[in-house]
Amino acid sequence: MKRLLFLLLCGCMGGSVYAQQRPNVIIIYADDVGYGDLSCYGATKVKTPHIDALAKNGIRFTNGHTTSATCTPSRFAMLTGRYPWRKTGTGVLPGNAAMIIPPGSPTLASMMQQAGYQTALVGKWHLGLGDGSPINWNSDIRPGPNDVGFNYAFFFPATADRVPTVFVENQRIIGADPNDPIEVNYKEKVGNEPTGKENPELLKMPASHGHNNTIVNGIGRIGWMKGGTRARWTDEEIAYAFTDKAIEFMEANRKKPFFLCFNLSDIHVPRMPATAFKGKSGLGYRGDAILQMDWSVGRLMDKLRQLGLEKNTIVMFSSDNGPVLDDGYVDDAVTQQNGHQPAGPLRGGKYSAFEGGTRVPWIVSWPGMVKSGTSDALLSQVDLYATFAKLTGQELPADAAPDSHDLLPAMLGKKAQGRSWVILQGGSLSLVQGDWKYITPSKGVKLMKEVNIESGNDEAPQLYNLRSDIGERQNLAAQHPDKVKAMAAELERLKEAKQTR
Repeated sequence: MKRLLFLLLCGCMGGSVYAQQRPNVIIIYADDVGYGDLSCYGATKVKTPHIDALAKNGIRFTNGHTTSATCTPSRFAMLTGRYPWRKTGTGVLPGNAAMIIPPGSPTLASMMQQAGYQTALVGKWHLGLGDGSPINWNSDIRPGPNDVGFNYAFFFPATADRVPTVFVENQRIIGADPNDPIEVNYKEKVGNEPTGKENPELLKMPASHGHNNTIVNGIGRIGWMKGGTRARWTDEEIAYAFTDKAIEFMEANRKKPFFLCFNLSDIHVPRMPATAFKGKSGLGYRGDAILQMDWSVGRLMDKLRQLGLEKNTIVMFSSDNGPVLDDGYVDDAVTQQNGHQPAGPLRGGKYSAFEGGTRVPWIVSWPGMVKSGTSDALLSQVDLYATFAKLTGQELPADAAPDSHDLLPAMLGKKAQGRSWVILQGGSLSLVQGDWKYITPSKGVKLMKEVNIESGNDEAPQLYNLRSDIGERQNLAAQHPDKVKAMAAELERLKEAKQTR
């Protein structure tokens, strides 16, 4: 029955010979990449030819959003179809946090498994591991990605600036040595290894704020770690390792439908790209990491073509939140900005309630099925669950994806209209309805000085017309009190609803 539904759907979309097979799906999920960081989105100081080619051959969305302005909640929403503010503990996690998606929960990955797909997570995870008891890093680590729908997983636990700095393949740390057991602590120092605070002379990349605990590969991290000496990766190899593993998965499953979440580490701090990219962008290591990210995308697309799978593969490129320049390290992102505007015309960035926090690049390519062009349809990553359920002809269970909407026609360019509204989280919650954006009043600093980003906090309500003022410079709340009242009431109603799909 599911197979029949899928074939009927493909026929309704004006299919081709490739529509008679289930398409492979690759989600390329970049880290901290802003709306203005790609040349296909207007960047002129850095070039991203491989990502640009995706946009040229597919749809470039100008109003695509994460749910949140930081990484963990955005990733949670994409996999669960649930707004992260509905669940406590979905903020940015330490590297030894418990997994925040319960094992066996319905996820985007498990739904694709049920549709007959081989599924993989390659890259950054950052959704926690284990059941809440202290993690034993020296044996099987469970639960993890394999317990929420991924047949294969190759990842690091949190972020590149947090310990443990190791690769995990399925449940095991690669290179683990029982004679050199790993211990991780986020409350107090463990072991006698140098730290960035105590031994700054050992750093090859100084910290600007924080990031001064255990030194790994000449870089101070958040948290303390001892042991696992031979298991620790070097930052310069991360992009190569992740890209190689993604390609291996594609090759192994070229005769089966596959679903790949390729979660890049680029361009999150610490930005320490491979030597081949260092100094190539003229924008410091942040710009070099953008070039490395584009190279990874190019390698995946080359492999798709070599395998003869390009025309039967949906490729989506996006980011988990908006951009930040100085996020804890001195890497010349600020001093060599050279006119580059990571958020493009948007206000704010990572951590912010303004559009720069959640409006991100969003590109979809599917040759023969997606007509190339640009769309201003309103999209949210929380909708990927329901959208791919529709693509694969599946009904959503009652307990699955409570906030996920089917946006398949918009995603494939068959319909200009996306969502009519969306809730955004950047500290304060916001509601977007059509052209209007309402930001709830909140206390707190207006400028986050460490990262030099406007938070969007204001004790007064904020109302912006995004069509005429995409940079959110003119607060129209005083001129439209009825609009403010109505949107505030609607936001409260949606927050109280158990589901919004």
